[in-house]
Amino acid sequence: MSNNTLYVPTMAELMASGKTPEVLFWVGCAGSFDDRAKKITKAFVKILNNANINFAVLGTEESCTGDPAKRAGNEFLFQMQAMTNIEVLNAYEVKKVVTTCPHCFNTLKNEYPSLGGNYEVVHHTQFLNDLLKEGKLTVEGGTYKGKKITFHDPCYLGRANNVYEAPRLLIQKLEAELIEMKNCKQKGLCCGAGGSQMFKESEKGTKDINVERTEQALETKPEIIAAGCPFCNTMLTDGVKAKEKEDTVKVYDIAELISNANNL
Repeated sequence: MSNNTLYVPTMAELMASGKTPEVLFWVGCAGSFDDRAKKITKAFVKILNNANINFAVLGTEESCTGDPAKRAGNEFLFQMQAMTNIEVLNAYEVKKVVTTCPHCFNTLKNEYPSLGGNYEVVHHTQFLNDLLKEGKLTVEGGTYKGKKITFHDPCYLGRANNVYEAPRLLIQKLEAELIEMKNCKQKGLCCGAGGSQMFKESEKGTKDINVERTEQALETKPEIIAAGCPFCNTMLTDGVKAKEKEDTVKVYDIAELISNANNL
């Protein structure tokens, strides 16, 4: 398969041909519709293809998990969206789900079981880390060897679900120099997008949260700010632009770093 060809089967296609994928890749709204986040989706699919992972997506049958509705206080809308998704997932007898978005990850993992949706849910950094351990994925330092990288902990990956090591282990595999911000891991600071803030203008105050977080990242004098969430990626990219550092500091998802390092 050429590097330019992305193989992305849908659950419907695979089930019609009598096949069952090992894992469902839940793309999420950002990964489907946001131009920047689509690059993260493509990078992750390239890795899945390269590692010969038997996966599928729901395609047009995938709907929003309901996270933004729930965080904004509309529990009724959340439950409607969740029940629709659970019906689809259960009809396909889905067992394992991987997602590049911590919001989807948290909602599918922690909010769906009480509504009848019980799945093994992993974040893509955990999934990639497992592939490394199993020998299905190798990471070349190459491009990022010796580069200064700081990692921003997404709220719903870190503090909400205690996933701190997987993304950091992947950065270290790149042979990069991982430099921690003063607010990291359990003391991490939100990028400013959580709780549906992504979809509204910020309230009045003295400074936007994403600028505050970007300033903390820039204090480490990084060449790259790494993220593991499409919302965080947007907020930090905007923060870097606000500080007029976009020419010297790049914001990448962990999947993009690995895809680029492996020339996928």
